[in-house]
Amino acid sequence: MPAVRLPDGPSTPPIVQNLQILTGRTRTWRRMHDRYGSAFTIQMPRFGRSVVLADPAEIKALFTASADLVDNIDINLGQFLGPGSLFALSGNEHRKQRKLLTPPFHGRRLTVYESLIEEEAVHEMASWPSGREFATMDSMMRITLNVILRAVFGAEGADFEELRRLLPRLVLIGSALAAIPVPQRALGRFGPWARFAAYRRRYDEIVGQLIDRAASDRIEERDDVLAMMLQARYDDGSAMSHSEIADELLTLLTAGHETTATTLSWTIERLRRHPDILRRLVAEADAGGSQLREATLLEVQRVRPVIDATFRQVRAETLQLGRWTLPKGQKVVANIRLMHDNEELFPNARAFDPDRFVGVRPGTFSWIPFGGGSRRCIGAAFATMEMNVVLRTLLRDFTLEPTDARDERTHFRGVALVPAEKGRAVVHRRTPPSSGRALDRAAEAAV
Repeated sequence: MPAVRLPDGPSTPPIVQNLQILTGRTRTWRRMHDRYGSAFTIQMPRFGRSVVLADPAEIKALFTASADLVDNIDINLGQFLGPGSLFALSGNEHRKQRKLLTPPFHGRRLTVYESLIEEEAVHEMASWPSGREFATMDSMMRITLNVILRAVFGAEGADFEELRRLLPRLVLIGSALAAIPVPQRALGRFGPWARFAAYRRRYDEIVGQLIDRAASDRIEERDDVLAMMLQARYDDGSAMSHSEIADELLTLLTAGHETTATTLSWTIERLRRHPDILRRLVAEADAGGSQLREATLLEVQRVRPVIDATFRQVRAETLQLGRWTLPKGQKVVANIRLMHDNEELFPNARAFDPDRFVGVRPGTFSWIPFGGGSRRCIGAAFATMEMNVVLRTLLRDFTLEPTDARDERTHFRGVALVPAEKGRAVVHRRTPPSSGRALDRAAEAAV
């Protein structure tokens, strides 16, 4: 058996290293990178000794390794999302479930949801104050939550309203427990785990009602993901169980709600501080274009990744990964933040420059805000489309005021890295254009 070889790292007590990460993740990552290079070993909260990678070749090797060699970590969100969640599954079970869930989030299926997303964006933005600064993040959270409830859960009426109240509480307490572990028996029936369990029981009841209603409906005529889950079949012809569906619906919400909303808030925060790009985006949107807008969203996710690291755990007796030989059970971190800081991959990497992606596809193993390999976010294409539609709607309907205020700091909320001031904005509603182009659009809509 090859001798274990790990990267160097700090020798300070684990509690000190944990506190450094908890109080300044990005600062700590960058300081460790400056001192030890593109790989280092550090003690992390919850995960213990972890090997952090920022070398493109080593991260590619990690993402492309067989699940028999390296897979998801034992400590993951499956603890909160349920045993049927993609986070909880591994190996062949994970592959089977992912294969079943992929079709609703790719190809022409996505275009079905565009008008729904625009409708939710217009409805929410109608409440925005004109000429007065406000935080956009809560607003973006409502948009993305409503979109998921309609497009994924197929919820409406009383079920929609109750889920809209219940799910943010469920996700918030789950995120807090994921960040700061509390023993499950702490405080008994009055503690955070008891509240989480109560929310989860009620969630399962509502989803059960949605499943029963969908099963008795003309399910083949429905476009929501829940209906497609009910119709999907594994290779052996069996269907997903109701508990698997409930776990996966919650997984899709958790992975796609806060993260998408946060990226949209970061987009507003970045554009207000780059008025030239903002002006070009407005002109492009008015002309019906999208190339710069798509590049801008790519660049926002590069410079302000909502998730700054993705985790794996070695399953083989040893794993040769580039320069390192890792033992069984070793936690490995693909560091998204440090990868996106790489000057060789992204010249002038600290600068916000959407033009670097105009007409250029980002590298699969260098631009990694959605992770990579077999555990890349399954809803990445949906989230990208959703952000594009929401930003397009904002640019069409509002003028966003630039600012010379300092950049908003990054705040860690247990899972996501969010703008500390929630993406503050000042907007003014645009008057409908009276140009010939607008008349042409009206004529096209009437045909």
